[in-house]
Amino acid sequence: MTDTPLLRVSNLSKYYGARLGCTDVNFELYPGEVLAVVGESGSGKTTLLNCLSTNLAPTSGRAEYRMRDDVWRNIYDLSEAERRFLMRTDWGFVHQNPADGLRMTVSAGANVGERLMAIGDRHYGNIRASAVDWLGRVEINEDRVDDQPRSFSGGMRQRLQIARNLVTSPRLVFMDEPTGGLDVSVQARLLDLLRGLVGELGLAAVIVTHDLAVARLLSHRMMVMKDGRVIESGLTDRVLDDPREPYTQLLVSSILQV
Repeated sequence: MTDTPLLRVSNLSKYYGARLGCTDVNFELYPGEVLAVVGESGSGKTTLLNCLSTNLAPTSGRAEYRMRDDVWRNIYDLSEAERRFLMRTDWGFVHQNPADGLRMTVSAGANVGERLMAIGDRHYGNIRASAVDWLGRVEINEDRVDDQPRSFSGGMRQRLQIARNLVTSPRLVFMDEPTGGLDVSVQARLLDLLRGLVGELGLAAVIVTHDLAVARLLSHRMMVMKDGRVIESGLTDRVLDDPREPYTQLLVSSILQV
């Protein structure tokens, strides 16, 4: 990790009319750092993720991103074209349901290759070779390159979605419950894969999860949310091993009792 942040979030808030989504969220994220946002359903973590990824416009606050030319931009001031370009190149978004992040009626290779075409690659041979390489990196056999994702298992679909997101070497990836809905054995395999890729590529990531085991395995730092507010944050091991807030203590103890 470098000494210069990649993302700076200041007083970020989102209201749905009178209903609070999240409020007064502040943090910095550094290159190569993984931040887990945890909390129960309704805590505000998904609202925060959608604001950070510009899927939602916040009610107030700023989120400044350091572009590749080292110029800081408030992501909410970007044009629609600039935001789309960021999402195709510098950012990735891994959905809980892989079908939300894949084109289910085109081949696995095309799903990966589309990201390369979006940044200007037009050489079919290079695109296919990159797609095959990335399928291998996410443990999908080369002979499935022309198969459609609808013929894949849930775990394979999620691995394909990861390949689709990472093929353009993004610097920042958002992940929404990336192991949710998968069998325990499939979850373990996917988590090992994610941890290896995040470390190998030096990715910065924001991961929303209700699973504290996922947070411990993947993240360097953690924010705990309750009722739309960050109530505790710090190094992941510190928060989990020595939680200070009663709510965090309750979350950790409930896991330990399972």
